[in-house]
Amino acid sequence: MKKLFDELSYKVSKETTKQYSTSFSLGILALSAKIRNPVYAVYGYVRLADEIVDSFHGYDKKKLMIRFREETFQALEEKISLNPVLQAFQDTVHRFNIDLNLIHQFLKSMEMDLEHIDYNSELYKEYILGSAEVVGLMCLQIFVEGNVIEFERLKPFAMKLGSAFQKVNFLRDMKDDYQILGRSYFPDVDISYFDNKIKSDIEKDIEGEFREALYGIKKLPNSSRFGVYLAYRYYVSLFRKIKRTSAHQIVNQRIRISNSKKISLMMSSYLQYKTSFL
Repeated sequence: MKKLFDELSYKVSKETTKQYSTSFSLGILALSAKIRNPVYAVYGYVRLADEIVDSFHGYDKKKLMIRFREETFQALEEKISLNPVLQAFQDTVHRFNIDLNLIHQFLKSMEMDLEHIDYNSELYKEYILGSAEVVGLMCLQIFVEGNVIEFERLKPFAMKLGSAFQKVNFLRDMKDDYQILGRSYFPDVDISYFDNKIKSDIEKDIEGEFREALYGIKKLPNSSRFGVYLAYRYYVSLFRKIKRTSAHQIVNQRIRISNSKKISLMMSSYLQYKTSFL
């Protein structure tokens, strides 16, 4: 029965999320049960693309990305894929009428990671749009369950949250991005001269986006509000740790939040959410 394959496909996407991200796994668990699987499907899909460009060293990454793009739109057209992650994703796209332009933009940013790019402000914005902001918009289309008016109302805030998350990731992963993958995303910044002044300027930008994003989180439907708020709290905690870390350390070590700290954040976030959050 195809139903069995569909169930398996969503389970594979769920397991992918659990293997790669404790933070997002806990955040998704805080969503309403009816929207968890679709969000797992989105995460599983974007994770697969990330792995191609970040981890599959020794293979023809460009060829793999071309194939991934082709298989994505073949699955969307035929409404079936033998790849469980693509199967869950195409099913989610059709169920929630996710805009195909978001998928094109996402894949474009992933393909940018296959080239050595000296990022200026324009390319930086384009990369963040595709790699993070549109992923937030895919999730938002799930959260509002097809309500176009609500989607347009909340769209700017979802984009700010995705952007803030990605910029925190850039700071967190600077060591691996620069030393292993040879990448530097911040525009007109030479990592060889990365100092506390440059780091502080980046942090001010992120702080502004987090402030705007929180305003939008408070307006989300009940089914998704706490889960998104929890992910927000995780990233704010990571961001605060990064702020306490010198620029020299950022370039030479990956900043992490322990799993025990994440569990503690989950409990404190729930209490805060119940007592003072809108």
